[in-house]
Amino acid sequence: MALYYKSAKELAGMLSRREVSAVELTRAALDRAEQVEEKVKSFVTRTPDLALAQAEAVDRRRATGETLSSLAGIPVAIKDNMNTFGVRTTCSSKILANYIPPYDATVVDRLNAAGTVTVGKTNLDEFAMGSSTENSGFFTTRNPWDTSRVPGGSSGGSAAAVAVGEAVISLGSDTGGSIRQPAALCGVTGLKPTYGRVSRYGLVAFASSLDQIGPFGRTAEDVALALSAIAGHDRLDSTSAPVPVPDFTAGLNRGVKGLKIGIPREYLAAGISPAVREAVLRAVEVLVGLGAEAEEVSMPHTEYALSAYYVIAPAEASSNLARYDGVRYGVRAGEYSDLVDMFSRTREEGFGPEVKRRIMLGTYALSSGYYDAYYLKAQKVRTLVNKDFEEAFRRFDVLVTPTAPSVAFGIGQKTDPLAMYLEDVCTIPVNLAGLPGMSLPCGFAAPEPAAGVAGGGPTAGDGNGLRLPIGLQIIGKAFDEETVLRVGHAFQQATDYHKQRPALDAKGGARQ
Repeated sequence: MALYYKSAKELAGMLSRREVSAVELTRAALDRAEQVEEKVKSFVTRTPDLALAQAEAVDRRRATGETLSSLAGIPVAIKDNMNTFGVRTTCSSKILANYIPPYDATVVDRLNAAGTVTVGKTNLDEFAMGSSTENSGFFTTRNPWDTSRVPGGSSGGSAAAVAVGEAVISLGSDTGGSIRQPAALCGVTGLKPTYGRVSRYGLVAFASSLDQIGPFGRTAEDVALALSAIAGHDRLDSTSAPVPVPDFTAGLNRGVKGLKIGIPREYLAAGISPAVREAVLRAVEVLVGLGAEAEEVSMPHTEYALSAYYVIAPAEASSNLARYDGVRYGVRAGEYSDLVDMFSRTREEGFGPEVKRRIMLGTYALSSGYYDAYYLKAQKVRTLVNKDFEEAFRRFDVLVTPTAPSVAFGIGQKTDPLAMYLEDVCTIPVNLAGLPGMSLPCGFAAPEPAAGVAGGGPTAGDGNGLRLPIGLQIIGKAFDEETVLRVGHAFQQATDYHKQRPALDAKGGARQ
């Protein structure tokens, strides 16, 4: 197996045994990007010089006999809404196209301290608003399994980079499913930690009560390694929780015997494709076969979560994005008649259609006469969703659901905003409740017909035998990422879905 497709755990062992150097591993990832980046378009900015300098530093430290982190020398990619000192951070928006931060986000600081190697900043839906990475202000990232299809979003670039071997680990942010949904569509493992587990300092805000940073990797073990590095209290983030950070890899091999798994029936209802439903239920059977107990549970307020989210998140976005006015930083309109005209023209030229849509929705929900009817009511619904989870976790250790309602859809296929918003129907409740959730591959299915798909890949029609990844979502109690990772690891020890790799052909398509 090529170096760039090995897990972080495997590579850590090879690095410590001097079977490969950090520079050799970094060159393998950079060379892989040279081969596939034009087809996949994972990155907004690539940083080969920085990566090689960091790798050389790791090799020098290792040569002295210094004890290094398990992640030292591992190539990582950073979603381009996290500040990186001296490297532009765009949020895939024209309004920040040339913004170069004067400081690192806390998570970037912590990865640097662990000795990781930064290979680039990844593409996203503009300001993390989307479920397909089609809303990027620059270009659409493509799914490595079939380049006529989306990788999911908003962290589509981070998921695709890991799936295709351009990075071993990547960071994404998750406001309503933006780590887990692209992890599902790209066939990798992605974790949204508990709200407050990982510092948001240096993350460009979308919806501050919902945003959380988390890792992508090939396996639950890789994700556990990354989480151990980035988690922990940060005095620079007022929402960062002062709770102890365990070694998330320590309990991975405890198995699932005796654990109680809840299967919320509302997550398997209408709108979930039959293939996804069957794959999730088969995954539950695997866990039961390993000694877990499973039982159906009802979470009656689930159906209201999507509506509540699309009031709360746009309202917070409206407030957070008010700072992009052409005065302090970012793009300013070239021509304007007065100050108000400058504000208007700057935002008109700098923001894309989806960002404008959410700002208008949020501003309306917060406006005089509508605050109580929309925003306040949505927050009350959020409380009911949270109570559903609290009740379920009195009986169960984890909950298991689909991650996304279907496999990856075609680029240009979902033009109706509501149809796109429904992509996050299984993930949004977890953000409203602030709980940890992880997606990992649990099967494959043929794509659904996608008439009029843009992109021209060889599988845009009937699928031609293509099989696309399906994601299993594991939801845990607040600050119990250990159990979520433990269940995911047990499942991956018993299956090989996570070992399947997309194979890009010469025409730019991909097949299993």
